[in-house]
Amino acid sequence: MSVAPAARIPAPTVGPAQVEAWLGELGLEPSERVEREGITSWDLVLDGRRRFDLRITVILDPALALICWAHYAPPINDSFRKTYRRLLRWNDEVPFAKFSVSEDERPVLTAELAIDCADADGLGLALARMLAVADRFLDESKDWIWLGGRMPSTAGRTSRGAPLLARYEAELAELVGPVAP
Repeated sequence: MSVAPAARIPAPTVGPAQVEAWLGELGLEPSERVEREGITSWDLVLDGRRRFDLRITVILDPALALICWAHYAPPINDSFRKTYRRLLRWNDEVPFAKFSVSEDERPVLTAELAIDCADADGLGLALARMLAVADRFLDESKDWIWLGGRMPSTAGRTSRGAPLLARYEAELAELVGPVAP
């Protein structure tokens, strides 16, 4: 006796208009939108509470995932083995956000959402998680994030990501420890 295969339930479709609505719901305005071969991306510039001007690209592949991707620091040269080890250690310490190195040797921070469970809250949490992770590791990485280890002055600046961090504070506290105001 043959058993009929179970009917496949199609995954919900997420399109560019939906992602833009989610960004709007989160109070975020992209600086640029690019579409190529069915893939859409949006560029954002967000601030953590301590790390400012983190450039994050949100990439939508409607068949696969919603990916949040940021260059975390300038290229690392061969003498920075310690930095590579640090990135690998951070991958173990922080779930749901991962560090890697791009083709041009720049450290990259990413967070991914499977397309079938992507929504405004998931996108907001992924972006807030990236900001919180960048804040968390700021002191450990300031020697190679900025030339000469000198962090730019944040005097008089207001964090563009503060509302996002506040919205997900409970989830972030469990992930990266308490988020200082």
